[in-house]
Amino acid sequence: MTELKHHIYLFEAVRPELTTDEDAWTADDLQIASEHFSYLKEATSKRIVILAGRSTDGLGPAIVIIDIADEDEARSFMENDPFVASGLMRGHLHPFRASLISQTS
Repeated sequence: MTELKHHIYLFEAVRPELTTDEDAWTADDLQIASEHFSYLKEATSKRIVILAGRSTDGLGPAIVIIDIADEDEARSFMENDPFVASGLMRGHLHPFRASLISQTS
């Protein structure tokens, strides 16, 4: 069995209130969020993004799991995410092994 190798990145809001207060988002922040969503949606259609989402309690993480084994490529992908590229969020990259992945038809 071939071991699948991936990377995961977690977001840390530069302004912590962004995780708990929807009214803290400026018009510029919302534009960046839209670009971030489009970036991940396109990467999902190319089967690069395995899973992306965030906790809804303001305490847990926002994560992206990517099917990129090479750390430099994974870092480049994360750094080009509009959330990270704009400086709105810090990204923290980690190697990740997905042990179980549901296959959909």
